[in-house]
Amino acid sequence: MSCDLCNSEEELSEYVVAPKEDTITICKHCANNIKNPKENENHWKCLNDSMWSDSPAVQVVVFRLLSHLGEQDKLDMMYLEDETKVWAKEDLRTSNKEPVRDSNGTILSEGDSVSIIKDLPVKGAGFTAKQGTTVKNIRMVPDDNTHIQGRVNGTIIFIVSAFLKKL
Repeated sequence: MSCDLCNSEEELSEYVVAPKEDTITICKHCANNIKNPKENENHWKCLNDSMWSDSPAVQVVVFRLLSHLGEQDKLDMMYLEDETKVWAKEDLRTSNKEPVRDSNGTILSEGDSVSIIKDLPVKGAGFTAKQGTTVKNIRMVPDDNTHIQGRVNGTIIFIVSAFLKKL
């Protein structure tokens, strides 16, 4: 028997994946870092393998960890059944205390389409996101109600929600 996340065989315990009460087996190291994954980001490189697990409970935990770590490219590679994806996102929705709002105060949700309301220079990417550009299938940034993630010109960027208008 080994950890469902990192394959370690030392100090294993059961971890309940809320709200369904399903369990996975995790090691002490994963258990100590699962609440705040950014404290030891290098440990979570193991998710590259565990993201392909057949177990929905493992997939949910990996999805949540990758979301908290901001690993959008890996999330895009994951395939989750619709029911499993809803389960995975339940915990992420409750972590945001305030909803993300656009420039008009409209609440934004995961998967919405938005329009950029002014030209925005994109740092590090060498282009400007032009006014009127539509950003489809946006993602929420965990623990941040002022930004969203979206794909502009084929690049995933963070955008301040105050510069967006929901379509």
